[in-house]
Amino acid sequence: MSNLPGDFWETLPLGHGVRLLNRDANGLAAFDKPAGVLSHPNGSEDEPRALLTCHYDKEVQCFTWKAADGGARQLWLLNRLDSATSGVILTASNEKVAKAVREHYAKKQVQKIYQALVFGKPQQPQEFWRDLISVKKGRGQIRTSTIGNVPAETRFQLVKHTQKSFSTALIRLEPRTGRSHQLRVQCAKRHLPIIGDQTYGDFGLNRSFAKVTKSKRLFLHSLETSFTYDFAGKACVFKASAPLPPEFTAGY
Repeated sequence: MSNLPGDFWETLPLGHGVRLLNRDANGLAAFDKPAGVLSHPNGSEDEPRALLTCHYDKEVQCFTWKAADGGARQLWLLNRLDSATSGVILTASNEKVAKAVREHYAKKQVQKIYQALVFGKPQQPQEFWRDLISVKKGRGQIRTSTIGNVPAETRFQLVKHTQKSFSTALIRLEPRTGRSHQLRVQCAKRHLPIIGDQTYGDFGLNRSFAKVTKSKRLFLHSLETSFTYDFAGKACVFKASAPLPPEFTAGY
């Protein structure tokens, strides 16, 4: 539908390890963001380690850069992942599509599936987690607590438990609400801290795990995002999946 240059998607200034997963005819696109890459830079000094290595306008939530032909290019960011979290992240190549998808997100009609590697063994193979939490934001930091009055709901399922050097479980998480750090605090509350979580995790086990495996990443991955959004009078189906990084199934 757009008047994009023919090489638009091939010449994006992608960050290290970022790769395109899927895009539709309207300009909606999903990328696989590696752990350690920022969803967007907070300042020019962050640009080299962001999803796109260029200027980001926080007010309109849009990346801007100049192409080789001198023309201005733009890409709108539609959701965010913590820098430590890997997986599916969405963008749009034009403002109208960005607006339509953001409105759809606001209706809470997006299905998101995460996988995490946690310490411990879940008591049940599947559960529906309901908590009341609080989220505090300030000075560039987010802190979430399981004591509050904001509903947080997640469907949990055990994928595999492994007992080797550590007792670990690969789990599937489907958040029904989108609170900041929701999955991390809900796992920690149930004595299933996500491996590598430097805020809500088990710091002693994290150190031991890093020493044995040489891995310090947060083991939380946005595996799949799917939804149907309305645009130009049509219902448009979109789905993107980011393969689970191999370290999640190494069997430590």
